[in-house]
Amino acid sequence: MNKRLLSLDTFRGMTVALMILVNNAGDWGHIYAPFEHAKWHGCTPTDLVFPFFLFIVGVSISFAMQGKVADQQTISKILIRSLKLFGLGLFLSLFPKLDFSVVRIPGVLQRIAIVFLVCSLIFLTTKNRTQQIIFGSLLIGYWLLMTFVPVPDYPVPNLEPEFNLGAYFDRAILGTAHLYKAAKTWDPEGLLSTLPAIATGLSGVLTGTWLQRKDKDTNEKLVQMYLWGCVCMGLGWAWDATGFPINKALWTSSYVLWTSGLALCFLASFYWLIDVRGYQKWTKPFVVYGVNAITVFFLSGLIPRILRMIKVTGSNGNETNLQTWMYKNGIVPLFSNPYDASLAGALTVVIVWLGILWMMYEKKVIVKV
Repeated sequence: MNKRLLSLDTFRGMTVALMILVNNAGDWGHIYAPFEHAKWHGCTPTDLVFPFFLFIVGVSISFAMQGKVADQQTISKILIRSLKLFGLGLFLSLFPKLDFSVVRIPGVLQRIAIVFLVCSLIFLTTKNRTQQIIFGSLLIGYWLLMTFVPVPDYPVPNLEPEFNLGAYFDRAILGTAHLYKAAKTWDPEGLLSTLPAIATGLSGVLTGTWLQRKDKDTNEKLVQMYLWGCVCMGLGWAWDATGFPINKALWTSSYVLWTSGLALCFLASFYWLIDVRGYQKWTKPFVVYGVNAITVFFLSGLIPRILRMIKVTGSNGNETNLQTWMYKNGIVPLFSNPYDASLAGALTVVIVWLGILWMMYEKKVIVKV
């Protein structure tokens, strides 16, 4: 098997494009339900984006590090890349105020960095069977912690936003000044919930190792991927129904199984369609997103902040920022429905970045972090 799967690049690019779409609504007050996160328990299409990306990170680890040993050089490269990712995430949290006293420490890139670091080290230092045990132990251990360990001053274990064990850890260790500003008392990328997020990455590691097995033919690989995808979804649904709800903010064990099962089925479908059957012409728009995934995620978060720093005066004489002015004058007048306008604004961002990334791809400009 080739060391690089076109289906994996396509899946990564599709995931990142959807990430850009849901992160750049034209009007956050008017968003169609599928493009919002679940209010608390539950799972929308938007809630699939981050776990899919971590799953893909895991698959990529197994391909990129297959045959490598845990020597000083390899571990140093892993550490440096993890620090770069964490640093980029922290910079996004700091910009433009650069105030460390209130900077949000957790974040999307920070979680990616930690998952990449831990999953890489686990892959290099353990065998497949041990990785399976770690995966299961993380899910069961997190369930036990969240449902049986009471929070101080709140004696009944619970999964409520402010009173669950994860929120308590975030406040106790990081302090409320360094958490997600919209929530204030907890963080969706908090400390304790990073443990099951590592399990999501490991599900990708295990999948990538399975895809590279030379003693299995393509049909058997596909059948097993679909089978285990359905098993994981079934177990996730059952766990949800019996008291540990699917919840993205808590990154519950049921959420890990549900989303990893779906990711397995998606990757199996892309693998069959693209790498086995050879239907590849349609993949390029997603591939150009996939090969510069971290770059586009970072810049798509940075540029709106810069645009909001630029003040302009509207036709009514009121001052606003450039991002809002561009949306209200370039998108809103074209639509009578504010929800359609908001979606069109997000799609415009996706298309603009597609053009930029396409030019980068044609010129073979790939920014590696």
